[in-house]
Amino acid sequence: MTSGIRKAAFQAPQPPPAKAITNNPAERLEAMYRRIWLASMRDLPFVNLALSVEAVGFRRWLAAASASRLERELELELDCDTSVRSADSGEHSRDGMLGDWVGAVITPWFINLFILPGGGDLWSDRPSGERCHIVFPIGPLEFIADDDASAEVPAYQYCPLFAPPGQFGSQAAARAGAMAALNAMFAAPVDQRSTATAATAAPERLPPARRRFFRRVTGR
Repeated sequence: MTSGIRKAAFQAPQPPPAKAITNNPAERLEAMYRRIWLASMRDLPFVNLALSVEAVGFRRWLAAASASRLERELELELDCDTSVRSADSGEHSRDGMLGDWVGAVITPWFINLFILPGGGDLWSDRPSGERCHIVFPIGPLEFIADDDASAEVPAYQYCPLFAPPGQFGSQAAARAGAMAALNAMFAAPVDQRSTATAATAAPERLPPARRRFFRRVTGR
């Protein structure tokens, strides 16, 4: 028997390169999940009927390395009196390069974080079901790829937050929870110096980024 990496019995094919989305994808995501809700989800017993489909907090985000590189390029352009253009989120862009889209989607059966291709370095084309770790200020978070060429949004990656979201009694509460998750994702650890010291002394005791993340979201 030869040694090697164990592969799943079924592996989704590698999708074609995703096309960068130029406009805020919130409306397209809402249309897609409203269609799914009406077609296959609304009669299932675990859905939360107090919630409706809503995409919240979508903005462009550049990975730190890309942002630093673009800042250096922009400084050079300013020295040469070249015009500078900014993305809607406040991130700078050059030659049409903008950050990828990051936000959250609320439905009666889940609340998830999403990444969609926008021309930045966060996005990478992956087969449906493949997991990857993407680094945010809070730390690396695991996202799952999904791909459907016929859908309103053909390619996206998601990080499950609440599924099903039964703990939310209203749309306003679900929206607040989703925004708290986004705010936590973009926030650095509260005490970076004590975290670094603890990591040197006893790294096995440090909570992983995902645990820190959910502690911030839930306030625990």
